Amino acid sequence: MSEPDKFIEELTDFRHRLHRQPELSGQEVKTAAIMKQFLAERGPREMIEGLGGHGLAAVFSAPDNRPGPVVMLRAELDALPLDESPDSPWPSEHLGCAHKCGHDGHMAILAGVACRLQKSPPSCGSIILLFQPAEETGAGAAALLADPNFRALKPDWIFALHNLPGHPAWNILTRPGAFAAASVGVKIHLRGSTCHAAYPEQGNSPDLAMAELVMGLVNLSDDADEALALVTVVHARLGDGRFGEAGFGISPGEAEIMSTIRADQDEVLQHLKAKTADLAREISMNHGLKCEVEYCEEFPVTMNDAEAVEIIRQAAQELNLEVESPGESPFHWSEDFGFLTAWTSGAMFGLGAGTRYPALHGPDFDFNDDLIFPGIQILERICRRSLSR
Repeated sequence: MSEPDKFIEELTDFRHRLHRQPELSGQEVKTAAIMKQFLAERGPREMIEGLGGHGLAAVFSAPDNRPGPVVMLRAELDALPLDESPDSPWPSEHLGCAHKCGHDGHMAILAGVACRLQKSPPSCGSIILLFQPAEETGAGAAALLADPNFRALKPDWIFALHNLPGHPAWNILTRPGAFAAASVGVKIHLRGSTCHAAYPEQGNSPDLAMAELVMGLVNLSDDADEALALVTVVHARLGDGRFGEAGFGISPGEAEIMSTIRADQDEVLQHLKAKTADLAREISMNHGLKCEVEYCEEFPVTMNDAEAVEIIRQAAQELNLEVESPGESPFHWSEDFGFLTAWTSGAMFGLGAGTRYPALHGPDFDFNDDLIFPGIQILERICRRSLSR
């Protein structure tokens, strides 16, 4: 076996190890410890722990401390609250938790970059490998920016990749401007009063209001002229879920509806948030119900810097990788990387995983290990080009 083949095989095994031991957002203690041990053996100048929670950064600098730009690469530590098929050859050891977004693969790619930096450190400036907590909930990047130890790193450039099933393998997808959508989760709680199911008129069930509100939320997105203004109902429950199974003799007094709002502009997102709350309160008032609206897991638009995108394109061209502009403008999924590109110049790009590869967040998804080597190559080229700016 040649040295490059052995190198990739070891990183692939490392990815499978990460896959077996996933942790949810904000709980990435063991994952961070695994990454710390791996990185410490690659001789970074400095290791910084506990960033924004369980975040970790490894700083690789020029041997003579020659000044130059500071380039940061980001990967994510967290997994999703999903089960996976037991047919996986390296199944998750934690019930209800699995790497169904490919963050294990992103970490393996950055681990490979660390190996390269050990052998060939930057000629000037510094390269920082960042392993961020809680990306899936949108809390991780905001927590980093609230951490003075993170802000002290002051990168000139920040980059991140994301594997993208449904696109040709190894293709690079990027664009200046809006790359990934803004989004926010909305919880609407309706409260009336219970009564005997034989006499529903003696209580106030939120059943009709709930049905009306679901239809109203779905149609809210039709009122917008923007390229992306979407409201998706993701959960609805009628009855009090605190006490287990519903009773056939009880007319319910509570309901909960959860939806996700997505937009291609932060201003549009705020407009849809206000319209959602107004709709919920109007319908609840018409039915004599109390209404509570709560927002959670808010992500800004991920905006790509034009010069950072050009660096990505040039790096891809050097490697003879196809570069395409995404058909979606922006992608409908969200990324809290937008907090970081609003803080400093940077960009995110997609790495195609294959046109027929299982979709992200699905039960059959598993990171495509064939992306590890090109992922390392493109990030390494991006770093070298950024340092020469």
